[in-house]
Order: sequence, then C-alpha cells, then structure tokens
Amino acid sequence: MRILLANDDGIDAPGLALLRLAAARLWSDIWVVAPERKWTAASHHLSFDRDLVLSRREPQVYSLSGTPADCVVGAMSVLFRDGQKPDLVLSGVNDGRNAGEDAAYSGTLSIAREACFWGIPAIGLSRAKGGGSGETDIAALAALIESLWARRTQWSRDGAWLSVNLPKELPAEVGLARIGRDKIAGAADLVEETPDKIIWRIRRGRSYSSQPGDENALIDSGRIAIVRHCWTDGAPLNEALATGINGDLGAK
Repeated sequence: MRILLANDDGIDAPGLALLRLAAARLWSDIWVVAPERKWTAASHHLSFDRDLVLSRREPQVYSLSGTPADCVVGAMSVLFRDGQKPDLVLSGVNDGRNAGEDAAYSGTLSIAREACFWGIPAIGLSRAKGGGSGETDIAALAALIESLWARRTQWSRDGAWLSVNLPKELPAEVGLARIGRDKIAGAADLVEETPDKIIWRIRRGRSYSSQPGDENALIDSGRIAIVRHCWTDGAPLNEALATGINGDLGAK
C-alpha cells in the first residue's frame, strides 16, 4: 500500500515529521512531497507558467518549489507518472486548527481536495497549537489513521475528503462536528495612510467563535473533530429560480 504525505508548513515542519512517524507504524511504502517553505492561507493555488523543482532529500522524500496543492500534482503527474498511484493521501499535521472558513483558505485542506480530484481518498490533519510529538502522540495518531482507513467505506466517496482537527492532548475521543463560523482575515492594521495611498496588513488571528457541536466546540472540549467535505454536492437550484430570473431578463 502506497501513502503520500504532504503539508503546507514546509518540508522541515514538526507536524510533518510527526505524521511520517505515525504513518510508518502502519505502512512501509511512504512518499513525501512538501513545499520548500511555509505557506499560510495558500488555498488551492496552482503554479502555472513557471518551472517547478522537485529536490530529492532522501529516498521517496522530495521538497518542491511550489505550493501545497502543487505537491499533489507533482506527485501524481511526475513522480508516479509511470507507476502505482498512492492509495491514500495524508496532509499535515498543520500547526494550528483548520475550522470554519479555513476549509476555503487552508493549504492543508487544499492538498486533500486536490487528491480527491485524482480519485484518491484523502485526510487533512490539523492540530491545536502546543501539542507534543512524543511516543503517546505518535501512537495515538497512528491508531486514529488506522481506524479511519479501516472504516473508509463509511466516509470515502467520489469528490470527498476528511478534515480532522486534533486537540492539544492525545489520545482523545472522536466527535463528528458540523462546520462552524470562525472568520480569519477579519480585520486590518494600517501601516501608513496618505490622501493618495494606504498601506495596510491583514491582521493575523481569529475570533475563535464557536457554537455547540461545531469544530471549535469539539476541539476546545479536548475532542478530535472530524468533518467530511465534498466538492461534488452541487445540486440544481429550484426550477422556479431560473423561471423567475428568465422573466426578469425578458427571456422566453
């Protein structure tokens, strides 16, 4: 069984090292493709119209000069172009939770999304800041991944991937969360302002707002929050909407 690991915090990130150790408890054919540097809120950025470089660090471990989503594309279209595709893609472990609107902004989740575009089951893993990387953490993460893989028929479907948020302390109980609202990039800091020019920065951080049963609520209670995302659930809108719009536009 072949496993691909990637992340958005960079090839040398502690979270990726933790994920490698956990995956190695379960499988031997593990590949790593991760960005050369840390990306924050990279979303699903793909690098067109420029050369990308895969640099071999060790057998089956590569750093990439591109984005988190590029890592999956590079693995599928370059490294595995003549051979076996991975059976599972694991992304992370991200340094910090990915909840609410992070489903759109997160580079970690873009890796899982990109993998599902290639028809491969994928899990994006994130963790509340301050977690350890000792034997207890490795064993707990390995057990969670093993359980999710064993039960993949219950969550894996065309166009779907999992977002898993780990609390600081492991092991922990699992909870099935609903997506909440926790807006990042909700404020700005002015650096300089003149009549002709405004220089500003997006303020880091989030409100950590929460409602019962959402991802933040579960993480804050010390549980593992799991959400299934799916990009293929776009259902047609009510026919009356199209009829109404056509009437507004004078269409027959």
